[in-house]
Amino acid sequence: MSNLQPTANTPKTTVDVRTIAPVYRHQLIFETFESLKPGETFALVNDHDPKPLYYQFEAERTGEFTWNYVEQGPQVWKVMIGKTQ
Repeated sequence: MSNLQPTANTPKTTVDVRTIAPVYRHQLIFETFESLKPGETFALVNDHDPKPLYYQFEAERTGEFTWNYVEQGPQVWKVMIGKTQ
């Protein structure tokens, strides 16, 4: 996964899902992604590696997103998710 490199992009917003019930997390994340304009990013903060979310993005939005880890645990994970199209 070559698009997992750190980036210096300034996020449009930060979505911290650590206090949100797991059942609502992916919906909120995808709504935030959809609100981005091409070239914009948002920061996702989580309490675990959101790798399954990456695979969901890959399946549903192939070629439309970037994914760059900024922090990789063990307590906090932060990923910059960007919209390419």
